[in-house]
Amino acid sequence: MTKLLYTSCLLTGIFLTSAAHADLASELTQVQTSWATVNYELVDKAQLNAFEKLSEQAAEFAKTYDDQAQSHIWYGIVLSSYAGAKGGLGALGLAKDAKAQLEQAIEIDANALSGSAYTSLATLYSKVPGWPIGFGDDDKANKLFNQALAINPNGIDSNYLYAAFLYDEREYKKAKTHLLAAQQAPARPDRPKADLYRQQEITQLLAKVDKKLKR
Repeated sequence: MTKLLYTSCLLTGIFLTSAAHADLASELTQVQTSWATVNYELVDKAQLNAFEKLSEQAAEFAKTYDDQAQSHIWYGIVLSSYAGAKGGLGALGLAKDAKAQLEQAIEIDANALSGSAYTSLATLYSKVPGWPIGFGDDDKANKLFNQALAINPNGIDSNYLYAAFLYDEREYKKAKTHLLAAQQAPARPDRPKADLYRQQEITQLLAKVDKKLKR
């Protein structure tokens, strides 16, 4: 009887854990899909309003799954994208909040979502103004990008975003190497819209890089 009760409890625990992971995956997909729409298909005030709503949704997502790195990664991504769309000094608070979420994700599981926290944090460090205004730091960004690539050397985002950073640093040959890697990255079946628009960004940046290399 005791053995049967133990087995029953064990199976119930497995079922509940599986159900929780299914809920996490479902909500994660919702946030990712909404982000792709807001980030790529909306502009100006419509985009800002949508990012505000999405940031509230992502905040609830992170609160619900506080012990899961994935939720903090995507809350951080939403906040950093919102900051980028908003621009100016008024966006610095959003960028700082995004940084905190991404750092929390790394503390929980640095390898989650193929090291996406490192990629997103690196991008923040490369875009935010440096001291005394903000926390921007190109050396730190470069280090974080390399940590991301060590985890996910063939990723579309890790390679594209590093290439964008290298372009700004005028390292055009190296940027092209990473753009070509991003172009050949495996498709993500659960993120077709994001892949479509990212490939367009890759093509556009490749054209700019080639133009620089021809000079």
